[in-house]
Order: sequence, then structure tokens, then C-alpha cells
Amino acid sequence: MQTDARSWASELSRGIQQRDLQDVARALRGAFNGPYYTLTTRYPIGTNIYERDWDLLLVLDACRVDALRSVASEYDFLDEIGSVWSVGSASHEWICKTFTNEYREAIAETALITSNPFFPQTFNDRTFPPKAYSIPVMWPDWDIVEKSAFAKFLHVHRHDSDEHFPEAPPDIMTDYAINAARNGTFDRMVVHYLQPHTPYIADAYAENRPPTAVEADPWTALDQEVATITEVKELYLENLRFVLDSIETLLRNVDASKVVITADHGELFGELGLYGHPEGFLHPSLKKVPWATTTATDHRERRPDVEESRQDSMDAETEQRLADLGYL
Repeated sequence: MQTDARSWASELSRGIQQRDLQDVARALRGAFNGPYYTLTTRYPIGTNIYERDWDLLLVLDACRVDALRSVASEYDFLDEIGSVWSVGSASHEWICKTFTNEYREAIAETALITSNPFFPQTFNDRTFPPKAYSIPVMWPDWDIVEKSAFAKFLHVHRHDSDEHFPEAPPDIMTDYAINAARNGTFDRMVVHYLQPHTPYIADAYAENRPPTAVEADPWTALDQEVATITEVKELYLENLRFVLDSIETLLRNVDASKVVITADHGELFGELGLYGHPEGFLHPSLKKVPWATTTATDHRERRPDVEESRQDSMDAETEQRLADLGYL
């Protein structure tokens, strides 16, 4: 979104006049994120993934450190769960501060497999943060590589279960990752799963039904008091187990000596009265992300049947997908 001091002032004034705390908070966030992006696009706060050593990087969207630690005992491939500080507190910010020209040489050796709709926004449309609110003053220095800089770039968004689940469930992502790993010639691979991010589809996918209102939009359910924070957190953990189950399959069907399981950002569950993952927000529950290491060996147990040709341009669909995920 471009800077627009008049729109920003109107949003703030309307929020104050109507005593709408959400509108006021959005305006204040815009006022903060202008100088924040101006500074952090030049001097990022956090550790870029390319500053660490890995062959296969598995990114869990919105995964908290404490959440991964709480389920680690259920998975043999999860041992010690360390942490690093992410360069972003939301996906769009993380993408735009991770895949920069500073790391162009390493990116040229990287295959990227993702289901996050901010990737086409960034690399096809060249749309950078912020997206959902006005900024009064900002002078950022975004320096993102072009899509062709990657050894492979695949955005997975069309699949056989998209009637109920527009974003790719983890088993579909895993199949595309296995196929890419077995047939590619790159040195590194990033697989960016959407889960445990909302919607919480673990049970719905198993039962082949649409997500309930609470599973689809837990933040509205909390606001309307039709769900408790305990219920929402449990759904979140089930979504985390859902993706970890699929990662277990991936690790037995690709070869990689240095595998890292991490996240682009964390998630807020009421800290400072906030939920989700606002951009440019320095709370440790957002900025501190897991960093767990393991290995992978291809036992050829799974033979995926995928068609990369299905994953063509989705420009017309991206805005709706982002809205469905609560970003707009």
C-alpha cells in the first residue's frame, strides 16, 4: 500500500469519533510501521534463514516455539527445539525481508515450494508491505529478488480438495515437495506449509467437510464469544499436529542431511489483547520462532502423483485467498 497521510488521518479520526478501538489500533499501527519499515528494510531485526546452514528448510506458517515444544514428544524427528528471531512478524513481511538481493547467490540454488498466497503477490505483482492499512509516512528500501532468481519456484494452489480447502492441505504440499526433491537439480529446498495458520482444517479434512465457523475464523469466534481461548488453542495444536504428521512422511521420502523445521512468524493468543500476527510487531510470541534440526532419508515409501502444470498463474484468485485468510 502506498503512503497516504489523508487516508490515514481519516481512519484515525473515524475510529476516535466512533470509539472503534480496532480502527484506532490500525491507524496507530500504520503510524508506527511507516518508520519501522523505513528502518528495518535497511537493517532487518532478526536472523535471515540464509545465515544458517541447511539443505531442506520446512517453514510452518504461524508456528509458536512453545507450541512446537508442547507436541515434540509425539514425534521422533523432533528432539531439541531451539529458537531464532524471525525477520518478520507476518508472512508478507518475512518473505520480503528473506528473499533479498543480498542472498541472491544462495537463492539461485534454492527450490521454493509454497502454498502461501503472499508469494504470488510479492513475486508476480511486486506488491510489498503493508497491504491492509494506511501509512502516513514511509520510505522503505525493499530489495526483493525476482521470481526467476530461484532455482525452482512453485506455488501450490490448485488441488483435488479445493472445494472445502482453498489453500493446499499439508499432504498435498508434501507430495509436491517429494516430487521436486526427486526430480530437481538444486542444492537447497524451502517448503513453506500454510499450517498451523488458520483455518484450522485438521478435523474437517479428515472428515471431508467444510471447516466450521470456529475452525475457519477463530478470531471472530472469540470476539463473538462462541468459542473460548482454550478451544481455539486446541484447534491450533491439532492443525500443528496435522502438518507435522505430513512432515513425518516427507522426511522418509526425501534425502537431506541437514533439515531444519522453523516458522516465518509466531501467533498471538491474547497477548496485549491481540490475536493473530500483525505486521511489524516486535512481540516475542511473534518474532521468536522455532529452529529444530533433523535429517531425511528417501525410503521410497510414497510415490506422489502430481501435476505441476496445474499450478499456473493465480493473479485473479490471490486477493480473495488473502481475504479468506484474514489478511484484508
